[in-house]
Amino acid sequence: MTDAKDERRPAGELEASVLAALWAADAPRTPGQVQLSLGASLARTTVTTILTRLYDKGVIGRRREGRGYAYFPVQDVQDAHGLTARRMHSELDRDSDRERVLARFVAQLSPGDERILRNLLESDGR
Repeated sequence: MTDAKDERRPAGELEASVLAALWAADAPRTPGQVQLSLGASLARTTVTTILTRLYDKGVIGRRREGRGYAYFPVQDVQDAHGLTARRMHSELDRDSDRERVLARFVAQLSPGDERILRNLLESDGR
């Protein structure tokens, strides 16, 4: 018999799948539409829970549609890179000493990453 713990997905995999479905969509999607696009055997309630958690984290927005909601990616999280950047900002916001956090972050960068960061700062980050 297989242990139920062994069948669990890695942390964040379901959220990533749901986000990918929203990014690929051309309009806001209801939980049922997201469930169908995933093509997985996930219950609609599971998809709804994931969407609600992503909404609570500020990663996606929602609008009223009928008795429920339709969900969409927020402007600054239109892809995996935007999501990673948002997570980095969230972590930075958790500490009261931003300067110390940033100093330690920069001190731990590889030479290649440090070079990329310098180039980005010199070009105004764009």
